[in-house]
Amino acid sequence: MKVIFMGTPDFSVPALEALVTAGHDVVCVYCQPPRPAGRGKKERPTPVHARALDLGLTVRHPVSLKGATPQAEFAALGADVAVVVAYGLILPRAVLDAPKQGCLNIHASLLPRWRGAAPIHRAIMAGDTETGISIMQMEEGLDTGPVLMREATPITPEETTDQLHDRLSAMGARLIVDTLAQLEHLVAQPQSDVGVSYAHKIDKAEARVDWTQAADRVDRHIRGLSPFPGAWTEQDGARLKLLASRVVQGEGPPGTVLDDTLTVACGQGAVRLLRLQRPGKAAQDTETFLRGHPVPRGTKL
Repeated sequence: MKVIFMGTPDFSVPALEALVTAGHDVVCVYCQPPRPAGRGKKERPTPVHARALDLGLTVRHPVSLKGATPQAEFAALGADVAVVVAYGLILPRAVLDAPKQGCLNIHASLLPRWRGAAPIHRAIMAGDTETGISIMQMEEGLDTGPVLMREATPITPEETTDQLHDRLSAMGARLIVDTLAQLEHLVAQPQSDVGVSYAHKIDKAEARVDWTQAADRVDRHIRGLSPFPGAWTEQDGARLKLLASRVVQGEGPPGTVLDDTLTVACGQGAVRLLRLQRPGKAAQDTETFLRGHPVPRGTKL
């Protein structure tokens, strides 16, 4: 099929690679424009942009698709379908209608649960035991379109957003290839009005750990925000980013370190911190971290 691919971050790259490997004719790749990055603030192409160039594909990165010119350029590609995954721009009606079989979105949740920007983070933070991928026929509403294919997967008890991100990225790549292979025979199922929830964009202001919460909530908060933006706490005024944890037995004043392995008391129960990062330093497992940065029993975080 003649495919327009629209995506930007690392999450999107496996889907692009899978479409090329499956033999589809990717006539153009759309992504966000390069952004200044690093100490020199040099413009850096997005992960999809860089991979598309490696694959010898044509890349476009308009700042908007609302004007008549970018819409005409999009339509002129004559695509059978557009595949959209974490692109980052709203698609106007003229763009949605241009491909012969419309625009298909790879969404990292079991719709209608967790429509919106941060479905992986929010699923872990909410304590969901299951998530998955939905291949959705796009319409103008926010992730409201009918679903063509879906696949579920459990969320394991110690899984972080980073780990689940990679699993769902690979799952989405496989499922979109299956969807295109069966597209003529699939019947899109409207989303239920029951169970709708919204995965609002993660705000850095919500990243600070509240140790007065129950241990299971603190644990989900840490894992759900790992690696970005990273849940954090303070020790003697210095910020510590917390990247992995586990619920364990223990009790004490909330935020108090209970032992020599960084078990921290919560409002109910305790969590053991498994991976941490100090400002300007690399992330470390707890054993390595404590060798260079002791945190004595009784320390208040």
